[in-house]
Amino acid sequence: MRFRFKSCDLLLILCLVLPFRNAGSTESAFAPRKHARSRSERRLSPEVILPAFLKKTTTHAEEQPSSDASVASEETHGWPSFLGPTGDGKSPETGILTEWPEDGLEVVWQKQVGEGYGIGAVSQGRYFHFDRHGDQARLTCMSASTGAAQWTFEYATSYTDRYGYDGGPRCSPIVDDDRVYLYGAEGMLHCLRVEDGGVVWKVDTCAEFGVVQNFFGVGSNPVVFKELLLVMVGGSPAESEPQSPWLLDRIAGNGTAVVAFDKRSGEVAYKTGDELASYASLKLAEINGRWWCFAFARGGLFAFDPSNGKIDFHYPWRGRMLESVNASVPVVVKDEVFLSETYGPGASLLRVRTGGCDVIWKDELRSRQRRFQAHWSTPIYHNGYLYGCSGRHKQNAELRCIHWETGKLAWSVPKLARTSLLYVDGHFVCLGEYGVLLLFRASPEGFQLVAESLLRDKDGKLLLDYPCWAAPILAGGLLYVRGKGRVVCLRLIPPTP
Repeated sequence: MRFRFKSCDLLLILCLVLPFRNAGSTESAFAPRKHARSRSERRLSPEVILPAFLKKTTTHAEEQPSSDASVASEETHGWPSFLGPTGDGKSPETGILTEWPEDGLEVVWQKQVGEGYGIGAVSQGRYFHFDRHGDQARLTCMSASTGAAQWTFEYATSYTDRYGYDGGPRCSPIVDDDRVYLYGAEGMLHCLRVEDGGVVWKVDTCAEFGVVQNFFGVGSNPVVFKELLLVMVGGSPAESEPQSPWLLDRIAGNGTAVVAFDKRSGEVAYKTGDELASYASLKLAEINGRWWCFAFARGGLFAFDPSNGKIDFHYPWRGRMLESVNASVPVVVKDEVFLSETYGPGASLLRVRTGGCDVIWKDELRSRQRRFQAHWSTPIYHNGYLYGCSGRHKQNAELRCIHWETGKLAWSVPKLARTSLLYVDGHFVCLGEYGVLLLFRASPEGFQLVAESLLRDKDGKLLLDYPCWAAPILAGGLLYVRGKGRVVCLRLIPPTP
């Protein structure tokens, strides 16, 4: 297997995470001690990467799923697709536990799962989990409250990652009424019945639109817009097929950056854009009385009318290195759009208008300082500030809060490795890539830790193994988190008496 040590972050890079101490600063609630590294400190393990205060608090899993665990308000409180019901990583639910028990949040159920990186979707009392077992991609529909399987759907997949990542799905299921949509790492797009998993329609997007295998497979979540399913495809003309997988910078687009399908029949409604695909999911937003779709594709952002595919503008934004990817979803507030990547240019804030956009601020290429460098985790906006993980590698990643309109840093916390967020009830649930679960207040006044937990079974073994790269989701008071080979369901909101 070929590894490119300087050009991609597919290796587990050894790093040191020192013990933390509270610095009492609004810029950083923690400060590392300055001392020489020992060889033993360089080992990557969850025990090394955790701050000392987290090692005391663990959550113990039950051997069997809880029976008849209730899910409150299933009709109104679900998580039907990536980034939730509002597409911004924010939950409308309230009443969360802010004082976690000494032994951690209650584990409602937990399941061993196959390969993949995405979290599931919750709708209509069901949890839909998309993964891979051997040479089969699999969607499992289970009870959201007990984890009991109701049905499974499988199809053959031969996807092999060129950089050594696993071959499972990168995308989450999308549930829309009585249909659930899947987009696999190999490019297969399926529409299934929610009731029993029966196939309604399917499209091999790679074969149909001439997609050259991307760096890490297919990983941009589709979105539903009215009667359309919008999918980032990014096909190429046959003559641009590179002779080597390391020459992906030499291929061109063929007008299929985004393909809109009739969500009921699978027929193509339109195709738009000459960009190639990236890993950032499409973002829908209503601005000044009209709908927009923002596609953060391989070469940058393009904006279009989701009803017909008409493009308003293209804004180049990409790192110079070959394997650089755009993976963080654009964040939209009113008529402003925030972009961020971690391989080069950093972040930019745009004001959009019909036919174009204006730059409010952006990181300067000549400067070594970047206001925000989102990797795959999408930051979350709240009350004038943006919160999220900035940094490409685990050793330089920081949890940051920046001012939306200026990009000015409000505070940062280093040495938590790479993290993903969920906003709920005035707080952020933060999952670290080694399975550390934090709860902190949504405040620009400094990092204010409220609770913390490390998930373990009754024998003390970690429940969530590295990598935990999917953001937590919340539905009906239940918090779902995923690590390598396992999904764990926790009770974050007590059931209503």
